[in-house]
Amino acid sequence: MSVSTMFSEFLGNLAVSNAETISLRYGELTAALNKKFRDTESKLANTLQVGSFGRRTGIKGISDLDMLYIMPKSKWDTYNIVGGQSKLLEDARKAIKDRYSTTKVRVDRLVVTVTYQNFHVEVQPVFEQEDGSYRYPDTKNGGSWKTTKPRLEMDALGSLDTAKNCNLRRLCKMARAWKNKHGVGIGGLLIDTLAYNFLSSTSEYDKRSYDYYDRMSRDFFKYLSELPEQSEYAALGSRQRVKVKKKFQKKALKAYNLCVAAIDAEDSDSVNDKWKRIYGRPFPAAKKQALAKAAQSWRNTEMFIEDMFPIDVREVLKIDCDVKQRGFRKHTLRNMLLRRIPLYSDKSLEFRMTNPSGLDADCELHWKVLNRGEEAENRDCVRGEIVKDGGHYMKKEQTSFRGEHIVEAYIVRNGVVVAKDRIHVPINNDGRDYD
Repeated sequence: MSVSTMFSEFLGNLAVSNAETISLRYGELTAALNKKFRDTESKLANTLQVGSFGRRTGIKGISDLDMLYIMPKSKWDTYNIVGGQSKLLEDARKAIKDRYSTTKVRVDRLVVTVTYQNFHVEVQPVFEQEDGSYRYPDTKNGGSWKTTKPRLEMDALGSLDTAKNCNLRRLCKMARAWKNKHGVGIGGLLIDTLAYNFLSSTSEYDKRSYDYYDRMSRDFFKYLSELPEQSEYAALGSRQRVKVKKKFQKKALKAYNLCVAAIDAEDSDSVNDKWKRIYGRPFPAAKKQALAKAAQSWRNTEMFIEDMFPIDVREVLKIDCDVKQRGFRKHTLRNMLLRRIPLYSDKSLEFRMTNPSGLDADCELHWKVLNRGEEAENRDCVRGEIVKDGGHYMKKEQTSFRGEHIVEAYIVRNGVVVAKDRIHVPINNDGRDYD
């Protein structure tokens, strides 16, 4: 399979699969607000789709959607009063709730959040200004008005995408697949800004297309890994501040090294598998790999979170493991890995979240334990089932037979995976099975 074919199929697999449903919901919300504030029922007028969906950089599984509803200018004096920001959001909430009574609708600090199955829409009522910016309500500390400039962001992205042979939007989508695969807690606007900055810094890919996406991936992750650590960036186009939720340089460096290995394996049967280590299941498998999988003698019981829930990582999850013997804590697993301390049998393992405050009433925690290697396959015990946490935010296991096993954890919020992490469990000697 050529580089061009691999990446063309990859991008095809990333296409938003429920775009028609999303557009339908946007129209319904617009009609409800137009009825309230303008006494019309247009599903298209006075609205602006923003965020990743509006910039056309979202991928399959997108769940965090954004919409501006442009208020009549005649309503400014009604809401530009003490407490007016809260009143505007509450009036917008009531308009939506009155029309769609069974839908979950609530007011947050800046928006009205409307929750559907597998995605939610954050509706922001705004007043358009002469310069094309929008003033939106902030209810914090008694209320104030803030400014947003999404049209500048969309225009900047669209212009550079055209100038770069349509490579910018595709790179943004590929970066989202990497983010979802490796649990990188990075927002969509920051991803688009970093991809924009990268392609603005080079002319290497101005005329290139799919057959150079292996090199473009490599160079992009190298660019990310070498960026200085900082708390915020200036957004593309608008130059408004975009916060960095979690440092990404270390994971970008790992992705760069994986890209180098994948490019070196370009003519081998393992090349697809190497790219899948970077971009996850949306990257196509090689035909030979699929045939080999069908002929294997052991049961592949591994489950994949992508088959259970949409993936839209935007929060941070970190797991660690207490390694114990006879009930006493010896080390944390990450500390052992860092210090290259071997892990042997007869050890109890207690996997846990290091940031349990990240869970709330809308969240579920799920675990996956996967045994890897020849011994796991010979024993027909690869495991890999995904199970819901029992309420203790902990997964207990026992060291077992040799192999590079892994444990993954996922936070599912309102039916969408919003955070994930994994830890490697390298067991160096023979012993009992996990079970």
